[in-house]
Amino acid sequence: MDIQGITLNPALKELVAKVKPDDPNIAGIRVGQFTPDIVRLVVDLKHPIRPQVFSLAPVAAYQHRLVLDLYPVAEIDPLEALIADRAVESKAAQAAKAAAQDPLELLIAQHSQRPATNSPAMAASSPKAQDATKTGAVRADSTGASNQKDSSSPAAGTTTDRLIIIALDPGHGGEDPGAIGPGGTKEKDVVLKLAHLLRARINAASVNGNAMRAFLTRDADFFVPLGTRVQKARRVQANLFISIHADAFFTPDPQGASVFALSQGGATSSAARWMAAKENKADLIGGLNVKAKDATVQRALLDMSTTAQINDSLKLGGNLLGEIKRVGKLHKPRVEQASFAVLKAPDIPSVLVEAAFISNPTEETKLNSEDYQNQLADALMRGIEAYFAKNPPLARNRTTS
Repeated sequence: MDIQGITLNPALKELVAKVKPDDPNIAGIRVGQFTPDIVRLVVDLKHPIRPQVFSLAPVAAYQHRLVLDLYPVAEIDPLEALIADRAVESKAAQAAKAAAQDPLELLIAQHSQRPATNSPAMAASSPKAQDATKTGAVRADSTGASNQKDSSSPAAGTTTDRLIIIALDPGHGGEDPGAIGPGGTKEKDVVLKLAHLLRARINAASVNGNAMRAFLTRDADFFVPLGTRVQKARRVQANLFISIHADAFFTPDPQGASVFALSQGGATSSAARWMAAKENKADLIGGLNVKAKDATVQRALLDMSTTAQINDSLKLGGNLLGEIKRVGKLHKPRVEQASFAVLKAPDIPSVLVEAAFISNPTEETKLNSEDYQNQLADALMRGIEAYFAKNPPLARNRTTS
């Protein structure tokens, strides 16, 4: 990129050091003064990308901005990545269990699995049974009942893994710091730490024997548009969507946690309306290309909301509030409602959790406390489990070898 009318300054030189080795798209950045009035920016890529370049008018703490968005030509399917991660973990657990098993018990187990001469398994080895198997005919199970064998069923040695996916959405990020506490704590940093703690708890848990996995809409310090957060959750077919934030107000007095759900009508309070308007401005601050082809589609998606989704969201929010009040104060004892853009997935129960008021000096200190972060993550985990105890999830069947 050749940018005319500027000279090389320290801010541009620092771009080179901002690219991390594990960046998924960028291998490195080079910048130099190409001519007296042109700065040349070279971005070395790891794979083919679809670039978008657009400008943004001044907003919040930013002046005019030139934005370069890089989208991979071949995107990784996040749902398949979650399933693959689960499959690797399952194999590792099975290997560890086999390695730890007593050799004598292992021999006994192997012997007990050998079929008797009159067993259905032995009968299946006969020529007639083999012919029947080839045609997808009748197979006898351990109870002696007959089942129709589907020729499209998984191959021998495969298992069906039922995966429960929770989408965690750490608010703000990148150019959008969110609220900033009196001590300089940035909301985007606090909520990302909390999301990582909650992810670890979700990944170690299960629901009625079904494995759980957390999917983060952002797992590092970068900006994600509100509509894209919703799309990410829907793409992995999430069972729940939890957006994590840290509240702020003009004065340092307000305190306590809050939970919000979507409202199809008006907000339940003026505070909820104000909060939704504030959070919905994230796209302006972070920088969204409103001229993109899919902008209309995104807006249509955000207008799709259902009564069922809101009812389930209120149930989830109630469970979360019930657990949060055990570790800290509540700002409001009930789930509030307003038109939050990030809660408008039409088919996923969605809530927004304001962990505490970062604008309150005492609560800012708590949010920076590792002990309180762990307590809050534990409370959110208990709330999720309490919700599923009364509302069993519809898990997806996934075949893994």
